[in-house]
Amino acid sequence: MSNHGEPVVREIAGHQLKISSPYKVFFSKRGETKLDLIDYYLAVEEPIMATMGGRPTLMQRFPDGASGKSFFQKRVPKGAPTWLQTTTMSTPNGTTSNAMVAADVAHLAWAAHMGCLGFHVWPLRADAPEHTDELRIDLDPSPGINFDDIRWAALRVRELFAELGITAFPKTTGSRGLHIFVRLRPGWDSYQVRAAAVALARELERRHPDRLTAAWWKEERGERVFIDFNQNAPHKTVFGAWSVRSRVGAQVSTPFHWDEIEGIHPDDLTMDIVPDRLASDGDPWADMYDNPNTIEPLLAMYAADLEAGLGDAPWPPVYPKMPHEPPRVAPSRAKATGDD
Repeated sequence: MSNHGEPVVREIAGHQLKISSPYKVFFSKRGETKLDLIDYYLAVEEPIMATMGGRPTLMQRFPDGASGKSFFQKRVPKGAPTWLQTTTMSTPNGTTSNAMVAADVAHLAWAAHMGCLGFHVWPLRADAPEHTDELRIDLDPSPGINFDDIRWAALRVRELFAELGITAFPKTTGSRGLHIFVRLRPGWDSYQVRAAAVALARELERRHPDRLTAAWWKEERGERVFIDFNQNAPHKTVFGAWSVRSRVGAQVSTPFHWDEIEGIHPDDLTMDIVPDRLASDGDPWADMYDNPNTIEPLLAMYAADLEAGLGDAPWPPVYPKMPHEPPRVAPSRAKATGDD
């Protein structure tokens, strides 16, 4: 018998899953094992499938647990169960990946068995890839920014969305920041959703120039919270709600109610706590799925900015040059070389 125990066979969502090394420790702070991780996903099955179900997901694998090295699994490995659903995802530069589709909780359990600590989820369903149905705002601390600043920024994001008739839902990232999700009606692609996020970021900077910024280049941000619009660029994934992060304390990317924000801290929401919290309080995102939003007000703001000569915001370096985009070079470098 290995140090990590004999294999365990579980019946999950109608599929048999053989779990090798079930007692291998994945999270060293409290000693949670591979089997504990799988049991966690079974405990949060209803809300995690509500948010991830049917979506392609990029797996980040940590074969030796949260303390070890990791790699992104861009293609489902050979030897995967025959029932595992996958789909082909294409990047803007033309490469493809064979991504797992989160068809049921057995898929998540299999991925956890493979050492997947966290799911990076596409903002679309595998059966309707032409419709980007989530807008996602990432608020991450940078030098000089603390979590109180992130909380404040999240409330300003919520205020602007509400002013436009858009309902937004927050979660911790499981690390140092917050994500704000908006579920969308079908009808827009990722280019349009990114444009909406650009408009949102710019308007927030106009309203709160001392504390919020839409500046893509770090040298221009100062000690302000960056409203990261480029997380909505095509083929971008975001760390999934209810996913356990690759931290030794097994922190969870946890949805919460807006009225909880002052008492929320990402470090406190761990794998051993979140299932009880869910059982007592329910899913804070339960209302998100039946009330999808429009981004037309934001697209109108983006069009007005273009009309005013503002142009598009910079794209990440892996993307081809886009219409209306400024030179993709840091302002200090452009000034030094005269490239403006």
